[in-house]
Amino acid sequence: VREAIQNIFLEMGFSEMPTNMYVESSFWNFDALFQPQQHPARDSHDTFFLKAPATTTQLPDDYLEKVKQVHQSGGHGSKGYGYDWKRDEAEKNLLRTHTTAVSTRMLYKLAQEKTFAPKRYYSIDRVFRNEAVDRTHLAEFHQIEGLICDYGLTLGDLIGVLEDFFSRLGMSKLRFKPAYNPYTEPSMEIFSYHDGLKKWVEIGNSGMFRPEMLLPMGLPEGVNVIAWGLSLERPTMILYGIDNIRDLFGPKVDFNLIKSSPICRLGL
Repeated sequence: VREAIQNIFLEMGFSEMPTNMYVESSFWNFDALFQPQQHPARDSHDTFFLKAPATTTQLPDDYLEKVKQVHQSGGHGSKGYGYDWKRDEAEKNLLRTHTTAVSTRMLYKLAQEKTFAPKRYYSIDRVFRNEAVDRTHLAEFHQIEGLICDYGLTLGDLIGVLEDFFSRLGMSKLRFKPAYNPYTEPSMEIFSYHDGLKKWVEIGNSGMFRPEMLLPMGLPEGVNVIAWGLSLERPTMILYGIDNIRDLFGPKVDFNLIKSSPICRLGL
């Protein structure tokens, strides 16, 4: 399934992002995404923080000051969050909670280029969250990340790309629900119908990156970024009719099921 999804991205003109950094700083994972330091997702109940090395000092100082400014007092049409931003919090190391941290690094790198050029990026790799394991949740799972960076993009463009992407996967039963994310506005949750569970299952999140995130990086005015992230496991469950995510990983995996199941021909 992963290989098929990768081929879909390549067919749609996307380039793969490097995802070899499982350990990430809070700065790239949270702060650069305009996610406030008091956000509950940054609590140890949701995030795995490292004991050693507990912190990093390898952060771009000029960019860090711009992020600090937009958090504390706003800018680019925003009031900010109005709190005392602390560098110590941004330097904490963690196991990345989403591959959006990779997207943040790539967009910052893109912003440093002399001439802006539109880009399409994707990644598929592991992320980690301190969650209770149940039939639809894992503490370690794979996230599919996609983004398009260009002038004049709209929410309609995002919906169109998502419908194209999932139709190539063979998933046509989609719903979009308004949602809140600190770093995207507008934001949408993505649902697909699971015939086995007989209900709509959330498979991902999406939105347009906020100017408070993009402009401090140095991207030109008028450049928009539409992006989405979804798990690899939940679409796999829907495509194969699996109703318990633990059947994909761990000691409960039925190897006879794996050996006897036909290859899932996506999009055919």
